[in-house]
Amino acid sequence: MQIAELPINPRAVTWNRRVEAVLNRVVRGKDRVLGRLGLGGRVADYDDEHYQFVGGANDEMRRKHYDKSLRLLWKAEAAAPWSTFHDLGAAEQALREMADLATSPAEQQVRARLTSAEFKAELDRHYTPRQKQAIVNVLSAIGHGEAYAWLVSASNLRDVRSSGAKAAVTMQVLEEAKHFVVMRELVAAFGVPVPRQSAWEYLLLEGVLAADGLEKFYGMNVLVETIALSIFGALAHLPGLEILRLFHLDESRHTALPMNYLKEFPLTKRQQRGFFARRRRLRMALPTLPLILLLEEDLAILGIDAFEFAGSVLRKVAHLSERAGFYLPRPAPEMLARFNGLFNLYCRLTRPGHLPRDFMDAETSKDRVVAKTEREIFASEVTAEARPRAAAAVTA
Repeated sequence: MQIAELPINPRAVTWNRRVEAVLNRVVRGKDRVLGRLGLGGRVADYDDEHYQFVGGANDEMRRKHYDKSLRLLWKAEAAAPWSTFHDLGAAEQALREMADLATSPAEQQVRARLTSAEFKAELDRHYTPRQKQAIVNVLSAIGHGEAYAWLVSASNLRDVRSSGAKAAVTMQVLEEAKHFVVMRELVAAFGVPVPRQSAWEYLLLEGVLAADGLEKFYGMNVLVETIALSIFGALAHLPGLEILRLFHLDESRHTALPMNYLKEFPLTKRQQRGFFARRRRLRMALPTLPLILLLEEDLAILGIDAFEFAGSVLRKVAHLSERAGFYLPRPAPEMLARFNGLFNLYCRLTRPGHLPRDFMDAETSKDRVVAKTEREIFASEVTAEARPRAAAAVTA
């Protein structure tokens, strides 16, 4: 496929990779020692070296239980038409007599192609080997995140109140499981090596899984799911990646879950604005910035400016955080302006001829369907006019 690759600074790319490699050895070494001493260590039972949970893929058990459960999943609207449930899609309305219907026809069609020779041949026609590797590097970053989303959403069941809330979180558990197993097949179809979890992903996701109570909602549904939403939005228009529209639609619901839940069971003022709570949220989010720097080359190969992507993510995270009541140390407009200043400083040092700009006003979701969904989610987000202008925020 003809993708307009963006120029990068090779020295900056090399430096970011070296820093990550050193940090990776330190972080994992520390957690191994703490684990052996029984003093903590890594929280997740996840083997990112092999892109699977500890114990192996165990696909046979997945087929016997997970896949079969989806095929036999019954819908209340069909079984109890007198109830208040309306849980059948249009396709299911037409095919409700088929007991083995598990997903929509669109999902069935795309899922069937994932393991086909035709699908792999299509990828070979559209992408160079380096483009395929770039796509896998970016998708696997969020693929590892889906493993943690699965664990976090399951643990959130203990923390939410009401049957409705537990039902909503239970559905997220099912969707995260689906995302993880389908994403693994999608990534495998490209036929290139799948990278391990980077140190920055490790720090981010372990921090989210270890967070207390509803702070997991901030770490996963607001922060990590928004990154996933943005990645799917940036890639869904590419050939063979149309299935990411379905992932994106799920993630849009996941990002809305904290806001909907906290309308019924709001956080206390201390939970919202407490000094230590706000600091913890910022600390939890900080690994996302060097992670995006680490992905700068891969994003550039796919025609995506890493700082435009980061600005779009931060703007959306700030919007969702404040709507849910997960406040950060400073008001959103001020924090976005500060990060924009740092982005421009980095670009001035690594991109010859760079001119100051407002990265927080960027949007990297190109697919029409995806863009429509995001407009509905972020209709009231903080606008550029409400923020200090980027040029004023650039540090000299």
